[in-house]
Amino acid sequence: MKYYIIAGEASGDLHGSNLIKALRARDPEADIRCWGGDKMAAAGGYVVRHIRDLAFMGFLEVVKHLPTILGNISFCKKDILAYQPDVVILIDYPGFNFRLFEFIKQHHFKLFYYISPQLWAWKTGRVKKVKQYVDRMFVIFPFEKQFYASHGVDVDFVGHPLLDELTQTTGNRQPATDKIIALLPGSRKQEISKLLPEYLKVIPLFPEYKFVIAGISDLGKNFYQSIVGDATCEIEWDNTYGLLDKAEAAIVTSGTATLETALHNVPEVICYKSSPLSYLIAKQLVKGIEYICIVNLIANKKIVTELIQDDVNPTNLKRELGALLNPTERQIILQGYEEVRKLLGESGASAKAAELMLRYLKK
Repeated sequence: MKYYIIAGEASGDLHGSNLIKALRARDPEADIRCWGGDKMAAAGGYVVRHIRDLAFMGFLEVVKHLPTILGNISFCKKDILAYQPDVVILIDYPGFNFRLFEFIKQHHFKLFYYISPQLWAWKTGRVKKVKQYVDRMFVIFPFEKQFYASHGVDVDFVGHPLLDELTQTTGNRQPATDKIIALLPGSRKQEISKLLPEYLKVIPLFPEYKFVIAGISDLGKNFYQSIVGDATCEIEWDNTYGLLDKAEAAIVTSGTATLETALHNVPEVICYKSSPLSYLIAKQLVKGIEYICIVNLIANKKIVTELIQDDVNPTNLKRELGALLNPTERQIILQGYEEVRKLLGESGASAKAAELMLRYLKK
């Protein structure tokens, strides 16, 4: 079969790569064309647009790059028509992917959505579009199945694909010999530029620790160096999991990395910062959601501290990081992580999603 897969961010590239592997294992004749990154390419997908050119964060950034985004949408539609896939599989990335719904349905292509956008947090009205256009939705959080059911949409819960990616299990993480604090500033240049300078200000406050940044070489090593300057820290390239394996604590930008850090049993403080206008718009859109961090959302209670906008400052980061290094506080957080892991269900998400997709396609 012919599959057209669209992912627009680093997490989508990771999960898309595992889905591609699972599809190819079950469909040896699979022909896969995709929007993604190096991981999806390595898994056997032919990448026509790379994620490094696709990820825009915040209202102002989207407006600024609107001509590029509209050009990408136009190209994508033409590319799908030329390719004539058996199915189009969208992975999260709602700002782009939702704009393709009507086109895909109009041309009678089967449409699957793997990893739901956070519609339960904002723009709940978009569920109507999912119901109207998407043939099947595959969700990764247990509460999402109930959310969609409450809107009359039957979806498949497959579990979280990070459980497949991570072999680390709760309770067997060995103490690190080096006293390392990991800095995970994000996967987009915009968020890294806003948050990494704030993280670096904490370094002199903990002279007994070594600070290491999880760097993404795709974004450009010079880009990171221009921010880091003379700060006393290291950059570990393209090895976030290896860094987390040896870290005692972490400062993490809100996103998939917060869950990755939790599943590695590393106590963390979560940070989020965007332009004042983008944040104001986001606050108006998000209703009835108490947390922004996926770890807290899954547990439906505070497991880790969230610092938002101006709260991301050296005073607060020093206080919260100091708490993470306290044995009592660490134990409370680790117990919370165990609850989160149980709520995520069993591993095997990629395999389950691939099997269900092939079953629906054969029908």
